[in-house]
Amino acid sequence: MGSTPRRPPDRDEDLTARARIRDAAVECFGRHGFDVTVRTIAERAGVSPGLVLHHFGSKAGLREACDDHVRQSVREAKTEAVTSHDQQTFLQQMAEMEEYSDLLGYVLRSLQTGGPMAAALFEHMVEDIEEYLAKGEEAGAIRPSRDPKARARWLAANGMGSVTMLFTLHGMGPDTDFRELLRRSAHDLMLPALEVYTEGLLTERTMLDAYLLYSSDPPEEAR
Repeated sequence: MGSTPRRPPDRDEDLTARARIRDAAVECFGRHGFDVTVRTIAERAGVSPGLVLHHFGSKAGLREACDDHVRQSVREAKTEAVTSHDQQTFLQQMAEMEEYSDLLGYVLRSLQTGGPMAAALFEHMVEDIEEYLAKGEEAGAIRPSRDPKARARWLAANGMGSVTMLFTLHGMGPDTDFRELLRRSAHDLMLPALEVYTEGLLTERTMLDAYLLYSSDPPEEAR
């Protein structure tokens, strides 16, 4: 793991040491898992292990900072996408989606690893989705929901579940090309996802109406 090449110097020039360490940690955690050493992360960032601990206190503190950074980056991109009525915004994000490959690798690794921190990350993602969908509703780009929180949870589970399945089937290791897997998942999933989100799937309300009736007055044995 320590043989991973360092980031090119030209990418480091506009980043603080703290941001370089955080970005290196996001990449290393995604590729190698959360047992990766502080020394490996420091080598990737081009700093000393002591500087990592100086900025973040511990590896656990560094992971928390990575969680916050990943959430913020995804939330900002999604908010822009769902509040814009401009096709160019979406096309620009599609053209730049490979820039999010390390973030996606980090989230997938966290969810696969499981545990309290993964559960907390998922719950925060649900909160973020509910927040940016509400902004999309205000902008007139998102339809309202009878249960916004439940919708956000379903979208988080459905979206991350489908991508996790594709990534797991192709294997995730130190040499995984997350950019290629991200391109492949977009190729395989983007069209059907946009069709379902934009045009819907069912041609009638039969199942929805039946469920609403059931949920308002379920049978005695189901109570």
